[in-house]
Amino acid sequence: MRPLVRRALVAAFAFALALPAAAQESRSAPLAKQLAAALEAAKLDSVAAKDPNAPDVFIGALYIAGSQLLTISAKYTAPVLLDTRLSKKEYRDVYLDLNSASAPETKFFIADLGLDGLKAKREENQPFDSVEIGPKRTAFDGDWKRQQLSEQDYMKLFATADERYAQMLTLLLGQLK
Repeated sequence: MRPLVRRALVAAFAFALALPAAAQESRSAPLAKQLAAALEAAKLDSVAAKDPNAPDVFIGALYIAGSQLLTISAKYTAPVLLDTRLSKKEYRDVYLDLNSASAPETKFFIADLGLDGLKAKREENQPFDSVEIGPKRTAFDGDWKRQQLSEQDYMKLFATADERYAQMLTLLLGQLK
């Protein structure tokens, strides 16, 4: 009986150690809050930038005050048009163009419905975040089975999306400075 109790205690201790890691904010959380505050301060509802790491890729964000940040990254077939819009600070138009006329297979779209970065699981009575990578949409509502994913694949997709979202937010914050 003693080894069983010891194993149970070890398992409980390991679980307790894992809880803070699971409860940590995502990498994108502080950046989303910073971008929302910067857009508020600048009295803007959108921002856009060119991705310096990928030619012909642009990033745009639409800020819905107090509730949402919709962010897209995609390759645009006529980059000169978006370069012109960026130089004129026509950020909303860049965002709209990316949503309507970007190369679909390059689309990376984040719906951050709490302005608090991506969260892997929905909090009770709260909206959930989602990501569209190309044509595939994943809801971060904690129900990976409904989406025909394993928990491991779901969490890996979340980590990838959160990392990319953080990169996008960093570039957009740089555009506002």
